[in-house]
Amino acid sequence: MDNSGKEKEAAALMAEAEKKLKSSQSFFGSFFGGSSKLEEACDMYVRAANMYKMAKNWCAAGNAFSKAAHLHLQMQSKHDAATNLIDAGNAFKKADPQEAINCLNRAIEIYTDMGRFTIAAKHHISIAEIYETELVDIDKAIAHFEQAADYYKGEESTSSANKCLLKVATYAAQLEQYQKAIEIYEQVGTHAMDSTLLKYSAKDHFFKAALCHFCVDMLNAKLAVQKYEEMFPAFSDSRECKLLKVKEYDTISRLDQWLTTMLLRIKKAIQDDESDLR
Repeated sequence: MDNSGKEKEAAALMAEAEKKLKSSQSFFGSFFGGSSKLEEACDMYVRAANMYKMAKNWCAAGNAFSKAAHLHLQMQSKHDAATNLIDAGNAFKKADPQEAINCLNRAIEIYTDMGRFTIAAKHHISIAEIYETELVDIDKAIAHFEQAADYYKGEESTSSANKCLLKVATYAAQLEQYQKAIEIYEQVGTHAMDSTLLKYSAKDHFFKAALCHFCVDMLNAKLAVQKYEEMFPAFSDSRECKLLKVKEYDTISRLDQWLTTMLLRIKKAIQDDESDLR
C-alpha cells in the first residue's frame, strides 16, 4: 500500500472514531456501553495515528495520538493518556517542534501528578534537546535541563542529574555566566572524585571550572587551581592541570569548540589586563 492508501485508511479510521465518540455522547449511548465506545474510539485513533506515521504524515499522526490522549483522560486512564501524548510529541518533533513541546509538557504534568519523576525528567531532557537543536532557545533549554536535574536528584539518580547539570554548565559558560558554570563543575567534580568509576573524569570538571575562573579573574583562577590540586592530588599530574600552566596548548590536546571559545576569552582577558597595566 502506498502512502496515499495508508492516509485514506487512516482518515477512514478517524471518521469511524468520531462516529463512535458521537454515539457514546448521545442520550441512549451513554446508557448502553458508552465507556466501551470511548475505548473503541481510542483504539481507532491510535491505529489511525500509526497509519499516518507509516505515511510520514507527522502532524496528522500527532493530532490522532492527541485525540486518543484526550479520551483516555476522560476515562481517567492517566498512564495511557501520557503514553499517547509522548507518541504525539515524537510525531510532532518531525514537523512542528513547538507542538511537540506542548504535548511533552502535558505528559510531564501527568507523570509528575502520578509521582513518576524519573520519567518526567527524561521528557524534560527531550524538550531541552528540541530547544537546543530545532528552536535554538538556549535559555529555555537550560531551564528544562535544570528541571530534569532537580527531578533526578529527588529520585537519588545523581549520575543522571549530573549529566543534565553538565549541559547547563556548558551553556552557562558560553553565555558568560561563569559563576554558575564554576559551581556546577566543582559540584560534579567533587562527586566524581569520590567515586571509583568516575574518578578519572574529575580532572576534566576541575579543568573546566578553572577555565571559567580564568575568564573572570587571573588571581582567583590560580587560587582555584591550587584548591583543586589540594582536593584532588591526581589533578596536579594531569595534562589538564599542566595545560593551565603552559602556553603550548594545541600540541598537547586537540581542542573542541567550547574549549577554543573559552581559551580565546582567557587570551582576551589577559590582553585587557596587560593593556590596563601599561
